[in-house]
Amino acid sequence: MSRIPAGRSVPDAESSRDAALFTRALAALRGVTLRPELVLEEVPAPTRLSPHAVALSGEVVTSRDPDDEPVATGRFVLLFDPSGPEPWEGTWRAVTYAKATMEPEVGGDPMAGEVGWSWLMDALGSRDLRWAAEAGTVTGVSSQSFGALADREPTVELEIRASWTPLLDDVTDVVGHLQAWGDLMCTIAGLPPLPDGVVPLPGIRR
Repeated sequence: MSRIPAGRSVPDAESSRDAALFTRALAALRGVTLRPELVLEEVPAPTRLSPHAVALSGEVVTSRDPDDEPVATGRFVLLFDPSGPEPWEGTWRAVTYAKATMEPEVGGDPMAGEVGWSWLMDALGSRDLRWAAEAGTVTGVSSQSFGALADREPTVELEIRASWTPLLDDVTDVVGHLQAWGDLMCTIAGLPPLPDGVVPLPGIRR
């Protein structure tokens, strides 16, 4: 008769169902369709925030030159805690950021934060998603060089950090929330919307 190693317990039916639910969400995310400029890579997920998590790192790349820097970078983390932490108002949580270099005049625009946040809300709304408990910050960082570096142009980076609770009719609806974050990434990178009829390509590499 087989024995259970000391310190381990038999998973109950509920925890098995939770694991299967998250596995379905993970499979849906791995099959996501994104526009070709946005390349995702699955990276190690945080282990202390929830029992189940997946993390994707993203770059918006508009040049074929491998030495060129991406025009936007970011991360999408999906958390699943069946206990439903009170601040989440649900059992799922998307934790994201998106960052890109902007035109210098953005650094002096007092509306830059509100505009950045509206980009996220528009991205979620345009995909007819439902969500709750949204929270976040929009930060603009201006850099100016001096001395031996004085010939460098001033730069402004805009960073949007946000989290929200996806309200899902089906677990595979998490794909829409990833795509909305992808839309935000492309907006902050300054990419125009895809023309009608253009089909984007899968974008996750593992």
